[in-house]
Amino acid sequence: MKAFLALAAVLAAAPASAETVRDAVALDMPSLMAIYRELHANPELSFEEVKSSARMAAEARKLGFEATTEVGGHGVVAVMRNGPGPTLLIRADMDALPITEQTGLPFASKVKAIGAGGVETGVMHACGHDTHMTAWIGAARRLSAMKSQWSGTLVMIGQPAEERVAGVKKMLEDGLFKRFPKPDTVIAFHDNSGLPAGVIGYTDGPALANVDGIDIKVRGVGGHGAVPQLTRDPIVLAARIVTSLQTLVSRETSPFDTAVVTVGSFHSGSKRNIISDEANLQLTVRTYSPAVRAHLLDGISRISRGEAIAAGLPDDLMPIVTKDGESADATFNTHDLTMRMARLFTDRFGPDRVKPVQASMASEDFGVFYLTDTSIQSLIFWVGGVPQDKWDAAKGDIAKLPSLHSPYWAPDAEKVIATASEALTAAALDILAKQ
Repeated sequence: MKAFLALAAVLAAAPASAETVRDAVALDMPSLMAIYRELHANPELSFEEVKSSARMAAEARKLGFEATTEVGGHGVVAVMRNGPGPTLLIRADMDALPITEQTGLPFASKVKAIGAGGVETGVMHACGHDTHMTAWIGAARRLSAMKSQWSGTLVMIGQPAEERVAGVKKMLEDGLFKRFPKPDTVIAFHDNSGLPAGVIGYTDGPALANVDGIDIKVRGVGGHGAVPQLTRDPIVLAARIVTSLQTLVSRETSPFDTAVVTVGSFHSGSKRNIISDEANLQLTVRTYSPAVRAHLLDGISRISRGEAIAAGLPDDLMPIVTKDGESADATFNTHDLTMRMARLFTDRFGPDRVKPVQASMASEDFGVFYLTDTSIQSLIFWVGGVPQDKWDAAKGDIAKLPSLHSPYWAPDAEKVIATASEALTAAALDILAKQ
């Protein structure tokens, strides 16, 4: 034990070489993995992150941070002031998903909760936010121990409700940039199901898409299934709308622009011989360009109304098109910071473990920080989580592997956490380097 403490003291006082930080993270991994398993087994849905936020705040306070809880819900803000210099914000998201875990892990979640639809569901960290929280703690430990090697203000936040793309907005509305130091730079990482474990990916510019959730209430005139001529069937009308919506991308959007319109839910009717008077569609719309985004949203309303007119519906029965509130703007990685961190990570981890990756059509609300003030430098990077043996067996074909949001997603958490803890620490030491 004395030898362990002596080595830890030497590492904390030594210059911030790659070996120093990596060795210190390695010493910390048994403790971090215990925290990871605890977080994984006790996931909490969006806006319910009570235990997770308490755990993060407690860890931060032990390290000398001023930690505030219940910011924008269950958000955590931990601040360490360490002399003059810039302000850096490091974010980790905390919420889990309404998914019943099927990984077979010995510490798999058995948690049940009532989801947003009022139905009991399993709860699982199927997006890897448990690795994010754990690496956040790992980086906080290193940066607290290495205070002599950086100067400035470090703001570390635990964000609620990322899966509802609402947490950052809630925290900002609760005074995040007014009650606490406003950052010059914001960084975060996300585990990735399309890269081998421990490989870092980065994207310069747009990294994640605009997302808009759209609901369409298709109305009709119900009646008996034996006399359809006396009705206006909303199922047939909704089916026409679904088909016509495909032309928004295939025939109205340039092949050089990225766009997705997906109808993920179609509900109508209660019995085979009853023609319902209503059908409900739920859509997700993904874009990067504001112009393409506006065109698709306008087109959804236009097509819905046009198909209803063609079906002979009167004006008072036109479809009702609404946004469901779970919408987010694209996440943008600023060029100078992205390339600076790409060089830093390449020098530290080697070119085989750092690579540019394509932008994703998934969404995040991390980009809201930058959009609030575009003078802020912003970067979210990826850390691969696919266990090497599974990557090799699939020969890199990600279609053969579990994705994020899958009940089978079980990343190589040790490699994700070790890599991300080191990368976040190295990034912070570079951004907050003493002048």
